Amino acid sequence: MFRTPTMKCLPSVAVVMVAALLLFALPSPAHAANVAGVDWTTQVPPVENEWNSIAYGNGIFVAVGESRSGSSTDNIMTSSDGVTWTAQVSPLVVAWNGVTFGNGTFVAVGQSGKVMTSTDGITWILRTNPSSIYWISVAFGNNTFVAVTGQTANRVMTSPDGVTWTLQTAAVANFWTSVAYGANGFVAVARSGTNDRAMTSPDGVTWASRTSAADNTWLSVTYGNGTYVAVSEDGASRVMTSPDGITWTPRSAAAALFWQAVTFGGGQFVAVASGGAGNRVMTSPDGINWTSQASSTDNNWKAVAFGNGMFAAVSTYSTVGLVDSARVMISGSMSNGGSGDDSQTPRPILQQLPTNAEGTCSSIDDAHVAYGTGISGGWSRAWGEWANEHQGGWVCSRTLTYSNAQGQWLVAV
Repeated sequence: MFRTPTMKCLPSVAVVMVAALLLFALPSPAHAANVAGVDWTTQVPPVENEWNSIAYGNGIFVAVGESRSGSSTDNIMTSSDGVTWTAQVSPLVVAWNGVTFGNGTFVAVGQSGKVMTSTDGITWILRTNPSSIYWISVAFGNNTFVAVTGQTANRVMTSPDGVTWTLQTAAVANFWTSVAYGANGFVAVARSGTNDRAMTSPDGVTWASRTSAADNTWLSVTYGNGTYVAVSEDGASRVMTSPDGITWTPRSAAAALFWQAVTFGGGQFVAVASGGAGNRVMTSPDGINWTSQASSTDNNWKAVAFGNGMFAAVSTYSTVGLVDSARVMISGSMSNGGSGDDSQTPRPILQQLPTNAEGTCSSIDDAHVAYGTGISGGWSRAWGEWANEHQGGWVCSRTLTYSNAQGQWLVAV
């Protein structure tokens, strides 16, 4: 006879064992002197460029943008801690609009169809792609890079490695501004179109048009904790959420600002804006309920990313009267490096269930133990000391780890 055991938390692994139904939530960040998403400080980049996008990977933040003079190649910068930034040289003088990280590689896209890749954020290689249009956003998921744009007939392109690219056809010829990957595949949002400013794809190749919550100017989309979240710079409801990218619900932003970007990390969504007075940040645990946070300066905050316990935002320019060089703000402390703790990243979770009557794990209903994130599989037989009234027995076991880069729980392999 099996009975439902209690939850036990070990120093490095959260252990959760259930008999029929497992429910657990993301741990909330511990309050500290610098709470991620709440307390923001201004940092000075090495070059006063117009920074358009930022990503985190391989232990560093990488930001890309456009030279203010229009003639300089130092439109990349990197930082291992969010505080000290180093200018890097791009292989071409263009406006770089989007950057992402996946499979050990940074990929950036920009104007005139330009693409560049780097494994370390320092040395970049220009890549050839089949179109010379103005690429705006790029994301990684399912071993595929996907970029979107608002020009020409083919408004999507895909690549398995960031090197070789193939044009794809968008679901509709809208002006696509952002793309993200989540449990239900890729989702892109647009700033134009009629009742169709969202589209989805399982692979980046085949796209389906979706009805957006409103015909807003949707500028950014992200995924985390089982939810897609998009933000816009106009409209009555400047946030929309979806559990699958298909059905969208309008949500109220913390303030009616020009919301430019949204990301997920450490169990919360963070959005940044280009308007407002001292409140150009908002946070949410679920994408539904939002709280205004004080931005470090009233810049035109264009992009935000999360990595290793820290949020970092970059801007294209500063508001009149402010220090023009203050184009970076950070929040939180790096989990590894001595200045912070690792409470921003949830600990791995060990799930264990009783085997079925045949003593196998073939009949587990993942929908009841994955709390809506789309996690499935990964079960194997293991010995559980809690089984059979703590006499021990065979159970079904798997470990979940949290990916800050993807903003979701994954089955450990």
